[in-house]
Amino acid sequence: MTATNSAEFVEFACRLAELAAAAILPHFRTRIEVHNKAGNAGYDPVTAADRAAEEVIRGEIHRVYPTHSVHGEEHGHAKRDSDWTWVIDPIDGTRGFILGQLHWGTLVALNDGTRPVVGVMNQPYVGEMFVGSSAGAEIRHGGRRTPLRSRACPVLGEAVVCTTHPGVFKTRGERAAFDRVAGEARQARYGGDCYNYCLLAAGLVDLVIEANLFPYDVQALIPIVEAAGGVMTTWDGGSAQDGGQIIAAGDPALHRAVLPLLQSARDGAGTS
Repeated sequence: MTATNSAEFVEFACRLAELAAAAILPHFRTRIEVHNKAGNAGYDPVTAADRAAEEVIRGEIHRVYPTHSVHGEEHGHAKRDSDWTWVIDPIDGTRGFILGQLHWGTLVALNDGTRPVVGVMNQPYVGEMFVGSSAGAEIRHGGRRTPLRSRACPVLGEAVVCTTHPGVFKTRGERAAFDRVAGEARQARYGGDCYNYCLLAAGLVDLVIEANLFPYDVQALIPIVEAAGGVMTTWDGGSAQDGGQIIAAGDPALHRAVLPLLQSARDGAGTS
């Protein structure tokens, strides 16, 4: 991908997020109807805002790049004859969205067939858009563009670790792994969804640890974290792009220190 193509794709991803915002914001902090996609198996909420936003994003992608594939949370994977795939989550953090909270955002990623190369997280209510690509990471807010840089924090005892909710850890091993790391950190916080990764890129959070994630939960966040100087992988150190058990660290040294702690605690506690 050339620098020209990269810049074009970045601006297109930002436009997709803005189009989604126009579909989402009329529903925010209203008495919106909520459907449970999980049925009797749990709670996985979706709203008209999620669906409308994904539809407008898909429509624009198919109009401008008709050969590109699209993989979204609400309408699945529409494959085309191209290596390029747009991976989207119209509202990451729907649970917070329906409560009127602010830790939600639209995620837009472009995968080149090997890895995500462009990532955007947009929170339109507060007007913050986080962008990552080979050109770097930045936050766009109030007409300004400010570079993002994760902070140095090589020692777990000085780190701030975040996760969205303890319920993301489905097994005894996953919960034991998070508790092991959180217990040694300076501070642990729940809540945040996609915002946690962007705050890590901004140098305000040091670790994000989660599990049972999907590609559309993470692919837009990987370029933002990495372009800001951070690292984002699975707990086993592999690519994060397919989701699963995910760790993001602002400092690569902290990432190297925490991986064996996660693995040993997880494997020692078992999978039940």
